[in-house]
Amino acid sequence: MSTTQSERLRALLEPLAGKAGLELEEIKVSAAGRRRQLLVVVDSDEGVRLDTVAALSRAASEALDASDVMGDTEYVLEVTSPGTDRPLTEPRHFRRNTGRLVRLQLKERGELIARIMGVDDAGLELEVPGIKGRKPKPARADFAEIVRARVEIEFSRTSGADDPADEDGDDAGDLAGGADGTDGVNEFDDGPADGDGAAEDEENGEDAAGRTAGRQGGESTEEA
Repeated sequence: MSTTQSERLRALLEPLAGKAGLELEEIKVSAAGRRRQLLVVVDSDEGVRLDTVAALSRAASEALDASDVMGDTEYVLEVTSPGTDRPLTEPRHFRRNTGRLVRLQLKERGELIARIMGVDDAGLELEVPGIKGRKPKPARADFAEIVRARVEIEFSRTSGADDPADEDGDDAGDLAGGADGTDGVNEFDDGPADGDGAAEDEENGEDAAGRTAGRQGGESTEEA
């Protein structure tokens, strides 16, 4: 995707995301068989609800069909929330994952696996899990020393552990993601409309995605 196309897509889609109360995190155009795929990743501090993503997907599809930014070649539009394998690169990414275990690569200290307990302007307040029954230890990592960071998926937690993410059902969303690292999918594609699509609507709605197939000057229809 050229810089000009990326800038045009962002200029077209960012206002729509903002109107829906979401932040546009990423835009990516890639080959998908004989079509192209336009991936639009959105997020917010309150999570991303399925109905919000579905409405944004329809609004984005209409705006794209009225524009020439995608040209005449058919494309598939997918609007989704971030997957658990998305790199954490901005302070807001860490803030939205407070309570979760993360794997950090630090400049001087190497790799550190710890739970985010708090986020401030300079960095992270962490808790390093205890090993073999030992108590967790507090730790600190400043943003300036973080080289890479990702959420560490937990398949089990100690009984009674206090995880804010668990209260919202986020861990269920972590395990329900698609093969591409995005969260659960609600698909919209060419063909007769026969329903709203199947999706897992978590309590905080983080697992949400919509797909719309279309092309410049053509029609887009929805199907499960």
